[in-house]
Amino acid sequence: MSHIYFTRHGQTYWNVENKICGATDIALTETGHLQAQELGKKILSDGLKIDMILYSPLIRAHETAGHISEITGIPMRCEQRLKEQNFGRFESTPRDGSEFRESKTHFIDSYEGGESMFRLAQRIYNLLDELKKDDKTYLLVAHNGIARAVKSYFCDMSNAEYGSFGISNCEILKFDY
Repeated sequence: MSHIYFTRHGQTYWNVENKICGATDIALTETGHLQAQELGKKILSDGLKIDMILYSPLIRAHETAGHISEITGIPMRCEQRLKEQNFGRFESTPRDGSEFRESKTHFIDSYEGGESMFRLAQRIYNLLDELKKDDKTYLLVAHNGIARAVKSYFCDMSNAEYGSFGISNCEILKFDY
């Protein structure tokens, strides 16, 4: 059975400030760089067999992937479809804001100036369908919103589960096709 791995980028300045990053290009903190390096070491020590790292074009994912690649020797390539969802007017606002939480239950609506959950799922599902046909094992380095879409591809989720799902910075998940 084939599988993929997924990780969220290291800590960013807006993560510390509890702000929604979305498609805004926010850099890693020093802690974020260290988290990425530690993840690279964990991949080595756990003996994970990964053929290629695919990463989001946003700097926080690119730098995370770079640290992992440098430590493990796994080649890496940018994958545009892994870019975080554009949350429109909600970017830079509090992650736990009630209006944002409510908006996450409206899957077909585009965020003002942003992207709908349906469009996000379409691009992630298309990518996962393509990767499924390949004989390689990938590590996807992306974002929390992308983590939700990836999990929903592999597991049935209610609307509430989808909206509340998240992973920690540099947490690694394995999904079996």
